[in-house]
Amino acid sequence: MRVVVATHGHCFDGLASAVVFTKLVRAKHPSAEFKYRGCGYGERQLSPSDDVLSGDENAILDYRFFPSERLTWYFDHHRTAFATAADREFFDRHASRRNFFFDDTYTSCTKLIEKVARTQFDVETNGLSELIRWADVIDGASFESAAQALDRSNPVMRLAAVVERHGDDGLLKRLVGELTQKPLDVVSTSDFVTRKYAKLAEQHDRFVNRVRESAVRIGRVVFVDMTNEPLESVGKFVTYALYPDAVYSVIVGLMKNGTKLSVGYNPWSGSPRDVDISAICARYGGGGHAVVGAVQFKVEEAPKAREVARAIAEELAG
Repeated sequence: MRVVVATHGHCFDGLASAVVFTKLVRAKHPSAEFKYRGCGYGERQLSPSDDVLSGDENAILDYRFFPSERLTWYFDHHRTAFATAADREFFDRHASRRNFFFDDTYTSCTKLIEKVARTQFDVETNGLSELIRWADVIDGASFESAAQALDRSNPVMRLAAVVERHGDDGLLKRLVGELTQKPLDVVSTSDFVTRKYAKLAEQHDRFVNRVRESAVRIGRVVFVDMTNEPLESVGKFVTYALYPDAVYSVIVGLMKNGTKLSVGYNPWSGSPRDVDISAICARYGGGGHAVVGAVQFKVEEAPKAREVARAIAEELAG
């Protein structure tokens, strides 16, 4: 049996979701062969399509729903999982006859898959407890502080950085294969991950410096425009560490594969969240969670991205 797994690439939760899902399917079909595809919202990144879903079984994990008769598995927890009412209607119509699962109360898709595997398929994810825990911590930003969220002394956080930067089909195939066979601490401290992270450490330092130089305050919002030259990488939580009392962060940056606008709520600010960020991003074609979201533009749409980013920052400033 050939199984295609289209999961959210460049995302630790997307990787971990693929690992747990593989464990679930292999428990029922030990000889299954897997093909992993990294989905993303970038200009040249893959999105699910009937051409992608070419297996005997086809799954979309931790990513926007795609209504296809070929889709046999679906797991997601994003509030913006359904782009249209028709997509949600397709999901509801087929959910009872296919393995479709959606629950936006979960802080990670990995945790949702683990729960379904255990309660509905009687499959235990033995050996994956640390991977599942870390996916939930990272995707739910369940750190004690912004400084802890930026700490790269922990090998798991280094692995997460590697996935966020290099999470294409090839990396997913390699890491899913290793994580289904080896403990998380062994994979995260491997020579392969260590070499991959070495270059990212320098890029992260440069990113922090660029944020310091470009950030401005708009009321309770820290706004960062870095579209003057391409970014090598984007670091989460940097604005919160530099501006701990800022309630929201809006960053727009020019990447190699497009212009990315990121919006987030600072859970360590001491102020309550009073907006649904996913709903704001959805108005501009993006999506995400109530606490974090993003919108992707083409490279040549940088002026439009800056305009949208400024509008969102001013809206969040109240």
